[in-house]
This record gives sequence, C-alpha cells and structure tokens, in this order.
Amino acid sequence: MKQDILHSILLSGAFLSLFVVAEVLYHSFKVKAELTRKLVHFGTGILSLSFPLLLSKHWFVLALCASFALILISSLRFNLLKSINAIDRKSYGSLCYPIAVYSCFLIQSWYGKQSNFYGGYLIYYLPLLILAISDPLAALVGKRWSWLPYKVGIGTKTMSGSLAFFGSALFISIGAFFAFQISLSFELLVGSCVLIAAITAVSESVSRNGFDNLFIPLSGSTVVYFCLTQLAVN
Repeated sequence: MKQDILHSILLSGAFLSLFVVAEVLYHSFKVKAELTRKLVHFGTGILSLSFPLLLSKHWFVLALCASFALILISSLRFNLLKSINAIDRKSYGSLCYPIAVYSCFLIQSWYGKQSNFYGGYLIYYLPLLILAISDPLAALVGKRWSWLPYKVGIGTKTMSGSLAFFGSALFISIGAFFAFQISLSFELLVGSCVLIAAITAVSESVSRNGFDNLFIPLSGSTVVYFCLTQLAVN
C-alpha cells in the first residue's frame, strides 16, 4: 500500500512535469499546439506503461486517471493548458486517453489472473504502445505527405498516414510478441500481428474528434485477448 501511494505521487509529478514542459514550449518557444499536444500524447503513453510495474491495485490507476481527467475538463472549462487545447478542431482525445488507460489496465488485471504473466502484460502494453507511437506518427506523416486523401464521415484522412500507422503498429506488435515471450509459429505470429495492426489502423481511420484515443487501445486489447485465447485453445 505504501509503495503504491509513493509511486502514485511520483507518477503524478511526472505527468504534471510533462504538462509544464508542453506549456513552456507553447508559450515561451512558440511551438505549435499540434506538436506540443503530440508530445503530451506520446509522453503520457510512455509514462502509462509503468502502471502495471508500479501500481498493484487498479484503484490507484483509477485515482490517477480520474484526477487527470478532472484537470483536463477544468482546463477546457477555464481555457487553460493551451499547449493541449489550442487546436482548430473539436477534440475529446485528451479526455478519452485516461479512460482508455484505465480500461486497458482493468482488462490486463483480469486476464493476467487467468493466464501466464507475460500474456496478461501484452494486453496492456501493446495497445498503449500503438496508441503512443503509431497514432501521432500517422498524424505527422499524413500532414507532411498528404498522399491519397480519403473521406471518413465529415473528416479527411490520408492513405500515407494510415499506412504509417499500419506499418508501425505491425512492427510494434511483432516486437511485443517477442519481448513478452509469446511462443507461436511464424505463421501465427505474422497473422496475429497483421490482424492487430489492421484492426487498430481501421479504428484510427474511422474515429473522429479524438475518439481514436479510446477506440485504438480498446480494439487493440480486444484483438490481443482474442489472439491469446485462440493460441491457448490451439
């Protein structure tokens, strides 16, 4: 319990420091909000990867996620944290992020009690790594090389961004399966990783107003769970 409290305090300080850095870059160095927002997106994802290692109870994760959701809601209400909120589109992404992290932690905690240690961790780490790396990469590539734009609802995506997402998600998935020592044949490895990359890429492409921050990790966790359960059956 004491360790969880200490780690929660340290993590809170790390998250707040990330917000401060983004605010300094935006206000003092005139870095565009789109870039500082991506920095916070990436940094939040990386810090969240430490939750299963540092926090033993999901209540501490809930407290952290709820606290930062409240901070983000307040920042929108009182026009604060411009490094995150000063964008020219409607987005709920910053609010979806803590919901997604807590949801993935719950799924990981539940599955980890039923299976091997590494498989449970994969359900948490892989979707959040894809969210932290592939999602901002797709946005940056799509803006830099706007190849083959296509309509999704009232918005527009680019094939270059979607391919960047799929390719990076595929490499992340392969690396994660090896890192967490998931034993399977080459065919099953490739098939599982392609499926995970494809489903999360589709989730990113069809999501609007920042809801990709919720749908990418939840769809990723669901597909990873499906793959692991099918591997256990076989």
